[in-house]
Amino acid sequence: MNFKEKKFPEGFLWGGATAANQIEGGWSKDGKGVSDADICTGGSHTHSKRITPVLEEGTFYPSHEAIDHYHRYQEDIALFAEMGFKIYRFSIAWTRIFPTGEESEPNEAGLQFYENVIDECLKYNIEPLITISHFEMPYALTEKYNGWADRHVIDLFVKYCEVIFNRYKGKVKYWLTFNEINCATMPVGNLQGTGILNEGTTDFMNQVDNPQVRFQALHHQFVASAKAVKIGHEIDENYQIGCMIANMMSYPLTPNPADVLENQKGMQLSNYLCGDVQVRGTYPSFSKRYFAENGITIEKAPEDDEILKAGTVDFYTFSYYTSFCKSADPNETTAGNVFGGAKNPHLKSNDWGWQIDPTGLRIALNEIYDRYNIPLMVVENGLGAYDKVETDGTINDSYRIDYVKQHIEAMHEAILDGVDLIGYTPWGCIDLVSLSTGEMAKRYGFIYVDRHDDGTGDYSRKRKNSFYWYKKVIASNGEEL
Repeated sequence: MNFKEKKFPEGFLWGGATAANQIEGGWSKDGKGVSDADICTGGSHTHSKRITPVLEEGTFYPSHEAIDHYHRYQEDIALFAEMGFKIYRFSIAWTRIFPTGEESEPNEAGLQFYENVIDECLKYNIEPLITISHFEMPYALTEKYNGWADRHVIDLFVKYCEVIFNRYKGKVKYWLTFNEINCATMPVGNLQGTGILNEGTTDFMNQVDNPQVRFQALHHQFVASAKAVKIGHEIDENYQIGCMIANMMSYPLTPNPADVLENQKGMQLSNYLCGDVQVRGTYPSFSKRYFAENGITIEKAPEDDEILKAGTVDFYTFSYYTSFCKSADPNETTAGNVFGGAKNPHLKSNDWGWQIDPTGLRIALNEIYDRYNIPLMVVENGLGAYDKVETDGTINDSYRIDYVKQHIEAMHEAILDGVDLIGYTPWGCIDLVSLSTGEMAKRYGFIYVDRHDDGTGDYSRKRKNSFYWYKKVIASNGEEL
């Protein structure tokens, strides 16, 4: 290997990533049902979005219109093609296919919409990478079963998978079962990750939590994912089906062994529990003590262990935005990001308190690859920031270019370290609704969308400076940064 080589491996999959509930809009069009995302109001980094099962008149629900990709997907995919995308990660809204999750027949309009999106990608030789479930469970299943807390939902999900696996056979190669499945290891993952809405919950960032219910729901998702992998391979042997983990990179705040141990326990629970089940097919040994000490008993059907073993994933994908520190001292202040943790004195933060740590991505890639030894993709990574449109229409987002550049350099170093990294899809390649805060002001895209948190804007698209920069990166296969 030439260690001075700046290019990425031949065939490296450069692209971008989005999610249905954050870009599509058209929330009640063409037979689509109400999803859990549709009952979440707008918010900001200073006040949490709210969860309102009964929609409120005059309240802004960002997913209802989002950036209107539902009607503008052709324009958006043409822009992705102009950047040179080799792959585009998007998600299918379960509620477009089965509006309540329990219909006997799928909704043809929903199936056709995603077929159109897939065909539009293929027209430009862009490989679709489809997330099957990305934080938008049918609200009807939350209402009836408390989401994934009920084992009955496994069969409903598997049916949904069968329908889309059969429909898009021969057109799609790469699939992911659940987005950031490990969010269910945290209380904030209740509604978004598992469709759980415990009584008394109104505040998205401070949900009423029952760890027993939450981890049982996660187990049901593990079984559903494993069944989906097995069925997917039976339907099309060319399908590559992966997991998707939110990487919560952390370090001990000090060399104090108590901090080191605290950090190890945090990394095990947040990063490795889900990866171990989905890649190795079995619960890791450390989970036994965690469950016992937290009063959690995972109820399994007799066949569950066998199903998990038989349905391991083909590749491992993850999101990476930030890192934080862990301390045994409860008085250490939190870093302000969605994962909490103590601030790292060696790192700078963005406007939302997320610390910028490209080296952490290299460390994460090495640790994950050493643990699992299957191909990896970084399927979310990016900088949420306030962007300003200048009077001449330009958007000089040099801060975003700098962030992505540093993370691409870190990925290249990891490849030289021996990591089998096959793709990179930065998050929010086009501006979209932020998941954690429910706002448009926190922009991630290489493409600016004229849409604002007061509901104004004409939805027009503008190329930011980062658009032209990323186009060069792709054209040079990572050599020109």
